[in-house]
Amino acid sequence: MSELFDGEFLNKLQNLVIASKLILSEGSSGNRKSRSKGSSVEFSDFREYAMGDDFRRIDWNAYGRFERLFIKLFMEEREASVNIFLDTSSSMNWGNPDKSMASRRLAAAISYISLSNYDKVSLFCTTSRIEKFKLSMRGKNSFGEVLDFLEKAVYEGTTDLYGAVRDSDIKSGKGISIIISDLFSKSQLPEILNFLQYRKQEVHICHLLSPQEVNPEIDAGLRLVDSETGEYRDVTATPLLIKTYKKVYNRFVSELEELCFKRNVNYLRFETTIPVEEMIKSVVNGG
Repeated sequence: MSELFDGEFLNKLQNLVIASKLILSEGSSGNRKSRSKGSSVEFSDFREYAMGDDFRRIDWNAYGRFERLFIKLFMEEREASVNIFLDTSSSMNWGNPDKSMASRRLAAAISYISLSNYDKVSLFCTTSRIEKFKLSMRGKNSFGEVLDFLEKAVYEGTTDLYGAVRDSDIKSGKGISIIISDLFSKSQLPEILNFLQYRKQEVHICHLLSPQEVNPEIDAGLRLVDSETGEYRDVTATPLLIKTYKKVYNRFVSELEELCFKRNVNYLRFETTIPVEEMIKSVVNGG
């Protein structure tokens, strides 16, 4: 059994699906509704069978003619392309509970639900670039690939989230893009949203922080070290310093919330103490 999931948690995921405001007009077989005319029983097209597809949709007459498996497509049912951008910079390898474990569990859970929903899943590990990726996985049988990919993720390096998302070069066409990050990036979130929304993506921001970042417990004297650059600063903790930190933190979060609200982006803030199944419920319910 993978370190990311146990059997009990997998069972909890069975009945969850990602709630999406998207109404897809393009794509292949899946569980999302399109604007195309017709009903779920109106035949539209074929595509070649892929591992994990519903075998009940195999056209056996086509198999008899071509000796290859094809799936019947219907007008109302389309798959969504789900792109998951996982921040694997050094700052994500910190906290108690650790952000690296919580972020991988969240990415794995979203992948599992999407694959179960007949969506197409692509995973990207990002720092200042795309470190590794896995594209166009389909069907629950692909979940083992997801776990293997995430278990091998290495958390190191600096962050340029916009540069990494831009370099993914995802194709234009309606889809869902989910960013899992602490958002400690010099790049601006507006640029990321511009890029993704230009490519017709429905964007979900999963802002993941450790409890120590939300409410720091600081002794009188300490050295603050940037986990990505190694730069440090010696400080003396005072009530005024803690008050200033919380003020800056609250402004940081408020600006993110306001931006996402104005851009019709689903913004979700999580602490690593929250069970991943609770995080998933927020993603599923759209907030």
